[in-house]
Amino acid sequence: MSDKLRMRFRMSFTTKMIVAFVLVILIPTLFTSFSFYVVSNSTVKQNVREASIQIAKQGADSLSFIFNAGSDVSDMIYIDPRVQHVIANQPASGADLLLWRENEEYMKSFLNNIVYSSSFVNIVYVLKDHETGWGSGTFSRIKLARYFVEEKPWAQEAEKLEGGLVWNEIRADQLSSGGDTTELVLPIGRAIKDYDSGETVGYILVNLNGRKVIDKIDEMKLGKTGSFMVVNGEGRIMVASDTESIGQIVRNEELLAHVTGNPYIEFEFKRDEVPYYGVKQTLSNGWLLVGTVPVHEITDRLSALHRNILFSFGIFTLLGIGMGLIIASRVTQPVKQLTRGMKQVQKGDLTVRTDVNTNDEFGLMSHQFNKMIGDINLLMEQVTEEQRLKQEAELRAAVHRINPHFLFNTLGTIRWLIKYGQSERAYEGISALTRLLEANMGRKGNFITIAEELDIIEKYLVILEMRYSRRFTLHVRKDEEAAKLLVPRMLIQPLVENAIFHGIVPKGSDGEIVIEVAREGEATIITVFDDGIGLLPGKEKVLESVERAVKDGEAGIGLQHVYECTRLYFDRESGVSIHSREEGGTLARILLIPKEDAYVAGNHRGR
Repeated sequence: MSDKLRMRFRMSFTTKMIVAFVLVILIPTLFTSFSFYVVSNSTVKQNVREASIQIAKQGADSLSFIFNAGSDVSDMIYIDPRVQHVIANQPASGADLLLWRENEEYMKSFLNNIVYSSSFVNIVYVLKDHETGWGSGTFSRIKLARYFVEEKPWAQEAEKLEGGLVWNEIRADQLSSGGDTTELVLPIGRAIKDYDSGETVGYILVNLNGRKVIDKIDEMKLGKTGSFMVVNGEGRIMVASDTESIGQIVRNEELLAHVTGNPYIEFEFKRDEVPYYGVKQTLSNGWLLVGTVPVHEITDRLSALHRNILFSFGIFTLLGIGMGLIIASRVTQPVKQLTRGMKQVQKGDLTVRTDVNTNDEFGLMSHQFNKMIGDINLLMEQVTEEQRLKQEAELRAAVHRINPHFLFNTLGTIRWLIKYGQSERAYEGISALTRLLEANMGRKGNFITIAEELDIIEKYLVILEMRYSRRFTLHVRKDEEAAKLLVPRMLIQPLVENAIFHGIVPKGSDGEIVIEVAREGEATIITVFDDGIGLLPGKEKVLESVERAVKDGEAGIGLQHVYECTRLYFDRESGVSIHSREEGGTLARILLIPKEDAYVAGNHRGR
């Protein structure tokens, strides 16, 4: 580059800013285009969503009104005392002709009047069995003779519901005399219970006009080809324009998951690789009204608007880029370098440094940036070290609370053995204590593997057997990989001591202890259970919550240590729980989930 050209570009930062200010004339245009894009995008989407939800709500209200009409008719029949009296006292045909005719006339008149009172109810039936029944309109006793109501699934379900409503999908009416092809109805079943005995004496079947229900579904539109259907809680289609699909489970697995498990009223899914938009509303009987439509049908106008905005934005952007490329390259180079450094820091790389060797503000920013990253590095190292030391101090404090307790009990036992002249057993006890202390001293740091902890427990049982003059059989079942997990010292040992002291010793005989170590995904589960007498009276609170028992001061030192270790060194989902076993004894369970930001290297992944 010539000296003249160098002098041309050797400008102060102020001069660069004046030149760059010229480019600011592009900002109003870009800002206006972008704002219009954002506002229009949000507005159109919001309007589409609100319109879709409103259509679904109105449809749900209409269908719920129809369904409520059916349930109201069922209630009217159910609470009528004369209906139950007729069912219970209807004589066989010819046995008491006068009473038989009187009952027939009442039931026919009563049921017809109920049907006339509701435009949505097609026909109603009161059925006792395949020989005895009543219905409105074109009720056919010939078809009733072939309709064994007690064997129908809806009747069996109604009997279990003790008078509750059983809603069925749209189907052909099986009891009207309209020939083999009958009208579509939506049946609502119910069992009639005897007020005194509680026994089922008959059944109510209210048939809503299925065609009106389907027409109501057809009136609701989403886009050009969108449609609605009604499904139950299991995802079974109960009402749909496509009558062949009624009674089937929703075939699209993604849609089925949204219908049965997604609490949100709006969702998106794919059908044959085509994105669909869906909306749902709960009906009065617990069913769901579900509407689906291809996404492109409701976003075509929005896409056209986006294209126009993007085209305008692109034109002005190209003009701005063309004008600013020559000047902005030198102005923005330091900014780009600082930006790259900031992005690397954002990703966690604190070793990055910028190198902007200028005498303007950017040079000063680069120097301050490098200094700031150095200070952050130093602070993070200090915080990490302080946190590590804090956790280690807390663990040492917890272990030191338990060790005197354990040593006091063991030395007390040895003291009594010596006092009563059992020097050989006292010698065995001191030897066992020595081996246990050697095993503990041989481990460096505050953390050991579960396998090492189990090894210490085996030595610890020798001391407990001597202390209590009992035989304690230990069974260990462990996953070898899970047993490599690093845990705080004495995490399992307090649970074993509690099992012996509170469970096995009080029953006055030998006992067994089982320790299981298993892996479930990222979690490691340690289970300790015994065949003792279970929890002593007054300790029931630990069954409800170990955490609450610890906070209320109703947990022992050992259980408190186990709880605090899980809280300090593992994820918040980790915890300790105590359960009573049906076959006797107590079960303690430790769930350990690694922390993502654990301070102890290798603590949660094993070694």
